[in-house]
Amino acid sequence: MAYQALYRVWRPQRFDDMIGQEIITRTLKNAITTNQISHAYLFAGPRGTGKTSAAKIFAKAINCHHQTDGEPCNECETCKAITDGTLNDVIEIDAASNNGVEEIRDIRDKVKYAPTVADYKVYIIDEVHMLSTGAFNALLKTLEEPPANVIFILATTEPHKIPATIISRVQRFDFKRIAASDSYARMVYILKQKNVTYDDQAIKVIAKAAEGGMRDALSILDQALSFGDNEITLDNALLVTGSVTHELLAKYVQEVLAGETKAGLATLQSVLEAGKDAERFTEDLIGYARDLLLYQQAPQLVEDAEMGSVSEAFQALAKQTPAETMYAMINELNAIQQQMRFTTHPDVYLEILTIKLAEIGHAGGAVTPTPAATVAPAAAAAAPAEASKVAALQHEVDQLKTTLERLEQSGGVKAAPAVKAKPRVSANQPAKEVNLAKINPVLGSATREKLNQLQEVWPDLLNSLTVTQRAVMKVSQPVAAADSGVIVAFDYSFLYQRATTDQELTDALENGLDRMIGTALPVVFVPKDQWPTIRQNYLRAHKADIQHHQAAAGASAPASQGAPDPSLPSDADAPDDGTAAGANPVVTKAEELFGKDIVDVKTD
Repeated sequence: MAYQALYRVWRPQRFDDMIGQEIITRTLKNAITTNQISHAYLFAGPRGTGKTSAAKIFAKAINCHHQTDGEPCNECETCKAITDGTLNDVIEIDAASNNGVEEIRDIRDKVKYAPTVADYKVYIIDEVHMLSTGAFNALLKTLEEPPANVIFILATTEPHKIPATIISRVQRFDFKRIAASDSYARMVYILKQKNVTYDDQAIKVIAKAAEGGMRDALSILDQALSFGDNEITLDNALLVTGSVTHELLAKYVQEVLAGETKAGLATLQSVLEAGKDAERFTEDLIGYARDLLLYQQAPQLVEDAEMGSVSEAFQALAKQTPAETMYAMINELNAIQQQMRFTTHPDVYLEILTIKLAEIGHAGGAVTPTPAATVAPAAAAAAPAEASKVAALQHEVDQLKTTLERLEQSGGVKAAPAVKAKPRVSANQPAKEVNLAKINPVLGSATREKLNQLQEVWPDLLNSLTVTQRAVMKVSQPVAAADSGVIVAFDYSFLYQRATTDQELTDALENGLDRMIGTALPVVFVPKDQWPTIRQNYLRAHKADIQHHQAAAGASAPASQGAPDPSLPSDADAPDDGTAAGANPVVTKAEELFGKDIVDVKTD
């Protein structure tokens, strides 16, 4: 028989053989043993995590007459036929090449016929997100109420592209990326079964290069076996994956952090001469910088990810490197990585990258402290510029105060707050200023109900983003919402700056909101530390408008009604401490915007 790839030979045939998906396998086994089988399932997750394998195992288990604890026997004729793909009652369809309406109508016509051999007829539709809109519409009714003994299993790597009407008709299981330690254990088991000699460090390199996909890990392992004549060595694994040794990577990072441009360029040259892939080298650098950053806060996470192989040099480097330097390095690495995708000369970008990283390391003083003689001239040159900037800002503040006093005396209250609402400027202010022109209209019509609606769908919205976009938005949350837009606050200023310059991220958020709530709300970003000031300034600035709005609302109420508008505070709601917060229009507006549970009224 012809040679078969490792991922085909060692494909899981039982739920217990699946790696890293214990919650999903336990749920499916319990559903089979208790006979609580749904008519439709959605298996979503990254490639190579076991979605199609789980679907075939599930098809075997529900049709096997000798199944035990939800596991198929794999010995009966039905199990063997499903494994070989020869059972007519288990139909596998590739939606990428069968994505038209006619193919789905054909399924809809044939689904009414009873299974010929098995107990259940199972349709496994892979990459279901590739179906056209018409095909999804044709599938809707059948998917909601299929005939008896028919089960649909949909598999996809991009669940955000599937209509909500389809998702609401299925049981969804999200397959997670497989941990490097689990991939490592599975590969070691396979190599022992094949009696192949291997280097432990080589298997760890392959496990990390697979990036959470078991099929990718076995494919790389297969390639390394062929390259090394049925032997796995560290050098072979590095050559196959295009990775760089930890020692060489650590040497390069130490040199650029120390500001040694010449030494860093020499190390880079040796990396390129060894035939290493430029994009892979950049990814390794990002991973190394990320590990340095994480090790400062959570060492155990890095040790688990590296499977216990954290060197003393790495630990020392993590302690010596300021977090701000690592932020700057990661941002620069991400920028270069984006540019390298469109060039035929990646080595030029790597050389530029090395010079920039050395400048960052020199400025941050990561490894070797800069001599005082070098720092003094730079500080002396920067001091006059900073002093003049502060003086100019102070002069601007004085002018604003004078203007405000004049407007208050003349009764022109509305014009003054608009100037005062401008965020404070300091020497450490981010380069990207907050756009009050977009924020104020949202605050003017924001409601607590709209914010609650946004907060409910926010986790699903983040899950629909790409991995990079989700990493940027992970430390953000909506803080105000209206029919005219939504305001999102970021915990960290550097992530706020990146989000404001990423138009693709903004488009993805607005499109996601359109799918989930039916409205593509404009999204505005603010730093979390500036949000309380912006909110307070707005309420103060529009105090007169709020009073006028409430007075107009009270005057327009019918005399026969007798009771005040329940959305406005009454005298009975006023606090007993004499603050009269219940009658304060600013407090009322704050409660409308942000909810009574987070508004704290204090007397001046």
